[in-house]
Amino acid sequence: MSDAILHPQLVDYVIIAVYFIFVILVGVALKDKMKTGSDFFLSDRSIPGWITSLAFLSANLGALEMLGMVASGYQYGIMTVHYYLIGAVPAMIFLGVWMMPFYYGSKARSVPEYLNFRYNEATRALNGISFAVMTVLMSGISLYAMALILKVLLGWSMTTSILLSAVIVLVYVAIGGLTSSIYNEVIQFFLIWIGLLPITFLSLKDVGGWNSLLARLPDGFSHAWQGTATTAGNGMNVEWLGIVLGLGFVLSFGYWTTDFLVVQRAMAAKDMTAAQNTSILASFPKMLMPILTVIPGMAAIILLPSLGQASGVGDYNMALPLLMAKYYPPGLLGLGITALLASFMSGMAGNVTAFNQIWTYDIYQAYLNKNASDKHYLLMGRISTVAGIIISIFTAYIVMGFPSIMDYMQTLFGFFNAPLFAIFLLGMFWKKATPWGGFWGLSAGIATAAILYYGLPADHYASPAAGNFWRAWWAFFAAFVVETGVSFVTKPKEEKELVGLVYGMSKKINHAHLPWYRKPTVLGAISMIVMVLINIWLF
Repeated sequence: MSDAILHPQLVDYVIIAVYFIFVILVGVALKDKMKTGSDFFLSDRSIPGWITSLAFLSANLGALEMLGMVASGYQYGIMTVHYYLIGAVPAMIFLGVWMMPFYYGSKARSVPEYLNFRYNEATRALNGISFAVMTVLMSGISLYAMALILKVLLGWSMTTSILLSAVIVLVYVAIGGLTSSIYNEVIQFFLIWIGLLPITFLSLKDVGGWNSLLARLPDGFSHAWQGTATTAGNGMNVEWLGIVLGLGFVLSFGYWTTDFLVVQRAMAAKDMTAAQNTSILASFPKMLMPILTVIPGMAAIILLPSLGQASGVGDYNMALPLLMAKYYPPGLLGLGITALLASFMSGMAGNVTAFNQIWTYDIYQAYLNKNASDKHYLLMGRISTVAGIIISIFTAYIVMGFPSIMDYMQTLFGFFNAPLFAIFLLGMFWKKATPWGGFWGLSAGIATAAILYYGLPADHYASPAAGNFWRAWWAFFAAFVVETGVSFVTKPKEEKELVGLVYGMSKKINHAHLPWYRKPTVLGAISMIVMVLINIWLF
């Protein structure tokens, strides 16, 4: 891999430096507006919908999205688009149409706080602690990915790269809070497209175009659904039922509807309609992301054949950096590296802003210091930002021991988000779900994922992706069954306590006065139609 190290010119370093300075200045410019906890943690719910939509999507454009998805395109072929289509779009629409009215309308400051309103403190604590752990682990993944890029392309040491990246994110998040993170995420979204789109065009040109690429791929790599009747008939080694239940239902809905990292962006919107449309509008550019990730990954199968013969699956993560090394001259190299850094910093900042709010409100205020002033909690938010970054530096070194970023991330989602989705589903749509039903259901789901992960041999499933899909399904199923059973033998909350928290017991939102292009249901229907058409095309 040392052959990939380039020698950037002055123009490349200038581009990278200008970007670093710019994101810090955004934080400094917003500093005077961070006067209250609501300003710092939720942008005082004042951000326009189109901005929260791009930030919603950009917060997901971290290490998983860029390095991981390009690697997955190399490893599994065109079936990777399932993560963007069935694995994202339906859940994003469901969040906007059905779940955001509960989140936004309840005035909960976080997902764990909503769980406290709907269930009890024990459920809130379990989710708050598990989510805080998950966010710093994922933040560490973004740091590791940034360091890997800088090491491979610039020859910098891993430690230098990790520390530099951590300091930049620390400065603009600690100063400007969520607002700084959101506005930087919008900038980062466009920068990612400008900096990485040339790789798609150049790699497609080298392999002879789209049709030539599909014709030269290994068997099972050129169709999204064909061959999924059996595990042996496709590149991902997973049958259609595993894709639909594990990815399309549990992992997808578990992430997009309950992960506070993305939900936080929608909760910062200026009104209910903007909050609902945040995830729905984001679903449209989400469907375009395979252009930047899956296509280069598939092209790399032909352009970098030795990568697939390397000693470990972790080498697949090098597909994107090696393509950059292959194609980018000075100037464009600086822009490309900046785009990658933007994606990783966006993902990391998303995790850090989610972590500081969960820690401050759902752990510190809830259990350690309940009656402090708002100014004190604002200070604690900044302190926890520093602490979260420091912990992320250590977790970045932990990630180095794992061979595949993508599979590791999906494993985390299976542990925490899959069972959490079952708890939300029952809590929002079944008024008889009880406080202790929620707690024991969530506990059972997490325990089931752990038992399946540690109790079964690594080769039990046909592929790591298949293992993640099925573990997620069984974790969801266990949480659903246990919560249902416990709810039948424990006392539910009184109906007056569930107003605004359960479907059918809330004031119905009327969008009749809005034009069609602002109605969540209309936009959601259009997005679903587009998703189905793309699936038919790639079938």
